[in-house]
Amino acid sequence: MPWSRRSALAVLFTAVVLGSSGVTYAAGDAARGKELSYTCLGCHGIESYKNVYPTYSVPELVGQHPEYLAAALKEYRSGERSHGTMHQQAASLSDQDIEDIAQYFAGPVLKPGTTTVGTPPPKVAQLCVACHGTDGVGIMGDYPTLAGQHADYLARALVEYKKGDRKNPVMPSFMTGVTDAEVQEIADYYSRQTPALRTEPRRATILSAQ
Repeated sequence: MPWSRRSALAVLFTAVVLGSSGVTYAAGDAARGKELSYTCLGCHGIESYKNVYPTYSVPELVGQHPEYLAAALKEYRSGERSHGTMHQQAASLSDQDIEDIAQYFAGPVLKPGTTTVGTPPPKVAQLCVACHGTDGVGIMGDYPTLAGQHADYLARALVEYKKGDRKNPVMPSFMTGVTDAEVQEIADYYSRQTPALRTEPRRATILSAQ
């Protein structure tokens, strides 16, 4: 895809995200988010935990941009992203709750690296680097970091964008013409990159120790 088209689409996406609401909220409070996130850790606090029906890895969140995490939670809450469990969990959350949870899970945001692991597949160079970088670290808060994310989760997300199951003004057009094999190449490449996203360990309790 020509650079000019990628740039125009990236600008469009930024304008849509940043201009979508005239309401502003206080910056996320990670300490409060930690208290609110207890049920989240039932899935996101277990290394290599799997979603079932369909089966794929639950995403790793630590190191992700808090802006992206907050946007994703709001999309689950509204139903723009289709996932029964996530919708149920997010439905009762206020915007401030979401900001706090996002800030807690994000932790120290990953910084771009200086090298890559392996050679980027052609589709990565053509479609992905303008927003997600060669090393998978999103270039701004609204673009998710992909480095070290589970490959099967990345592949699932790309397929959902391709099918329109995830609503996004930009990603479906990027996925037009991307084959299943290329989806897997993209997912495998970014899953190997560092610095990598990781899982926030679930907090121990009296019951979990038994």
